[in-house]
Amino acid sequence: MLTRCAWVPIEDPVYCEYHDQEWGVPVHDDRLLFEFLILEGFQAGLSWRTVLYKRENFRQAFDNFDPIVIASYTEQKIAELLSNPGIIRNRLKVQAAVTNARAFLKVQEQFGSFDRYIWQFVDGIPRKNAWKSVDEIPARTVESDAMSKDLTQRGFRFVGSTICYAHMQATGMVNDHTMDCYRYMQI
Repeated sequence: MLTRCAWVPIEDPVYCEYHDQEWGVPVHDDRLLFEFLILEGFQAGLSWRTVLYKRENFRQAFDNFDPIVIASYTEQKIAELLSNPGIIRNRLKVQAAVTNARAFLKVQEQFGSFDRYIWQFVDGIPRKNAWKSVDEIPARTVESDAMSKDLTQRGFRFVGSTICYAHMQATGMVNDHTMDCYRYMQI
């Protein structure tokens, strides 16, 4: 039996697959970086399990997280999303997704890609931490504080430091698999 990070419920195949295949793997695809940023915002105040189990619904409802399409959402489309039981129906979070799509496009224009922009917070190289237990893993760091501040100044919403650090973990900007986890050395 594989040893995974202690936060992974081993009886949950969806969670295990997410941990084993995605979490902590460096992402350089702008669309996927945008997806994670939006989903992390929707997770605020909720469990990641809630978002994970609704992820496919989110992809369908939000046009596969195409920032160009989302940036053009109208009040009618927002109302449609708020009536969709397959996603998290929080008006502020839905509106933030639209706002963030517009800010995302501006960042792409300025930096050439969102990838080039977001990875600057770790100097373009994944940070490999050496945590022995999940209790050692911080909720935020100096880097996530800087990312949060900069994203906010660029007009992004639902991008507090804790959300930014979760984004860094999910997209492999930091390797926060614990040292006893089989994925630690693989990533």
